[in-house]
Order: sequence, then C-alpha cells, then structure tokens
Amino acid sequence: MHIEPGVVDGAKMVFAYGTAAAAAGYSLKLIADDLRQHNVVSFAARTVLATIGVFIFFEVMPHFAVGVSEVHFILGTTLFLLLGSAPAALGLALGLLVQGMFFAPSDMPMFFVNVTTLLIPLFAIDALARRVIPQGQAYVDLRYVDVLKMSAVYQGGVVGWVAFWAIYGQGVGVDNLSAVLTFSAAYMLVIVIEPIADLAVLAGAKALRDGRGTGFLTHRLHNAA
Repeated sequence: MHIEPGVVDGAKMVFAYGTAAAAAGYSLKLIADDLRQHNVVSFAARTVLATIGVFIFFEVMPHFAVGVSEVHFILGTTLFLLLGSAPAALGLALGLLVQGMFFAPSDMPMFFVNVTTLLIPLFAIDALARRVIPQGQAYVDLRYVDVLKMSAVYQGGVVGWVAFWAIYGQGVGVDNLSAVLTFSAAYMLVIVIEPIADLAVLAGAKALRDGRGTGFLTHRLHNAA
C-alpha cells in the first residue's frame, strides 16, 4: 500500500495534506468516543499494541512489490475488532511513521499520502460496523460473512486509494494503468486470508470472556455497544 516517492509530488501534494488533516481530525473524534468507554491507561495500552502490530505487519511480515505499490498484510480489520477504531487509527499512523523514520526514510515524503490510504478505509469499516452489527452483539460472536464484508471494505478502500494516488499523480497512461491493475489484482487476494485470520483471533479472544486482560482490548469485543 506504499506509494513510492515521486508518484505524487509538487503542488499535487497539497491534496494529500488536506486528506491527512481530515483523517487526523476524525481520529480526534474517535479518540473522544473511545475515552467515554475506556480509561486513559487502557487507551494508551491499546494504542501501543496497535503500533507494535502495524510495525510487524509492515516491516517483519512478508511484503511484495507488485505493480504500482507493495502488497502488505495490514490486518486493519483485526486491529479494529480487537483494539477499537481510535487505537487502530493511531497505531496505523504511528507504525507507518516509525517504519519511515527508522527503516525506510525514503518513504517519509509520502507519509501523508500513505496515512490517508490506511486511515480512511478504517473509518469506513467503523461506519459499516455501526450499521451492520447489531448493538447487542459482541465482536467475538461475528459470523464469517460479517468479517468478510468488513475486510472487503478495508482492503477495497486501500486498493481504491492506491489507484487514486497513482492516477492522480501519474495520469492515465497505459503503463500506469497496467501497474495499477496488477497491484489491485494481487492485493485483493488478501481478502481471502484476512477474514480467516480475523476469525481465528476472535475465537482466541472468546477465552477472555471472564474479563482477564480485557483492559488491553476494546470493550465492544466482548460486550454489546
């Protein structure tokens, strides 16, 4: 999901600054919502866990250059379900920042582009969850079809933003469109894997219904809204 330096540059970066600022503003709302249900210690712990997880997903787990970008197992839906939308949003941004600052400094010029690509699809699955998951249902009781919908929305959103940035920055030339399509086809395969990973993690989380360790997990994981 990384957009390489030079794909978007010059005056076109202004739009990326705007989208990233909007994502930051909405993240503040999610943080306020989270703190109504959790204390600051729980929020901080979940944010740290999300950041560590994102760093592992980006830097340690296998990732492949395909077409216009790279294919990563981001597991954004997993972070959302376990830790909540606000810690997941901060974890995605901070994990990307840590990776860029210490391991891939060449990516830093594209930070605002890439953080937009990661966060706006997360906000989409947060909105989807509010609509399709009954208020009385805990996340650990989700069906495969529910998790698949959320994963499809997240991964589809990532692919959509990567395609947008590539076309916005480089136009609609044949080579660029071919690279976008190649990346999109490869990335959508992640949808086959991520729901299975989500359900496996949720199955493990059911063992914590007695309350042990739930300060490190979002309240909604085991409880109604």
